[in-house]
Amino acid sequence: MKTLVMTATLALLFLSGCYTFNPAGKSSVQAIAVERFENKTTEYELADRMTDLVIDAFLADGTMKVVSMENADAVLVGTLTGYVRKPFEYDENGVVKSYSVTMNFDITLKNPRDNDSEIWREIMEQEGVYSVDNETEQDGQNKAVNRLIVDIINKTTKSW
Repeated sequence: MKTLVMTATLALLFLSGCYTFNPAGKSSVQAIAVERFENKTTEYELADRMTDLVIDAFLADGTMKVVSMENADAVLVGTLTGYVRKPFEYDENGVVKSYSVTMNFDITLKNPRDNDSEIWREIMEQEGVYSVDNETEQDGQNKAVNRLIVDIINKTTKSW
């Protein structure tokens, strides 16, 4: 019975991402700076809000320090390149029940000590769906940005 419980626990840890069999699975970046996100859309206030949320997420994660550009092992640079809001679900009368907010991002992690060479770069797309009954477009934006943040933190703090 003990073996079964231990095997199940290890399986859960592995599947949840809390444990890795790769001893080099942790990033070598210990301190990160986050540049203000650039915005190439008409959603003007969104890029600043995204930058603040990304910084807050790194602080909450605690895997690496958020520091000034001069003290950083890596610099995160992001651009919001696309924004689309469209109906997602209709009721039986053809009335919109929910909307989808889709955002496109160009995210780069640079090495400031090596002529800003790219550590990684990825084009990311995230979607947030919100109900017209009890949510706002900003709720949809927040859902999409939260998914982006999870992707950024995972890509930055893990080496796989």
